[in-house]
Amino acid sequence: MGSVGGSELDRAMRCLPSGFFVMTSAHDGKRAGLRLRSVQACADDPLLISVAARKGHRIDPLIRDSRCFAVCVMAPGDKLIDRAFPHEKGVARSSGNINGVYNAEAPEDDPFDALNYSTLKTGAPVLDRAIAVFDCEVVRRIDLEADHELFVGQVLSFRCVDDINTILNASA
Repeated sequence: MGSVGGSELDRAMRCLPSGFFVMTSAHDGKRAGLRLRSVQACADDPLLISVAARKGHRIDPLIRDSRCFAVCVMAPGDKLIDRAFPHEKGVARSSGNINGVYNAEAPEDDPFDALNYSTLKTGAPVLDRAIAVFDCEVVRRIDLEADHELFVGQVLSFRCVDDINTILNASA
């Protein structure tokens, strides 16, 4: 785990313009995750990232009550994560869907039961197979008056694999 700053952070931040992201949160013994389409850095001091997430997903109350979330940057083409965390409801998946639409998972499903994960500062679950992780405290939640809302999180801790450029370049 790194402190905010340095070359490890620079490697991790290069993942944010585009990628394969999973947002996670936990509260009161419950965990949830959500595939994301949009994550970006939005401030340097303090380090803030913004996440656009579809409204109404079951992660919403966990983020609201815990006031934290993590963003896990996954290696492109990770089939296990693709199955465990399908795209948001109504968004086409790469495989295993019917007519390009994801059917909402059953409330009792917990994808973390089949995945190795740990926690950093906030207690949000972070996937061990992630190539970079940003562990955040919510500083703003903005209703966009659209189908998504915006979460802004202050990065409290992070981690990044050493060979992230090799992983990302292999998928390009």
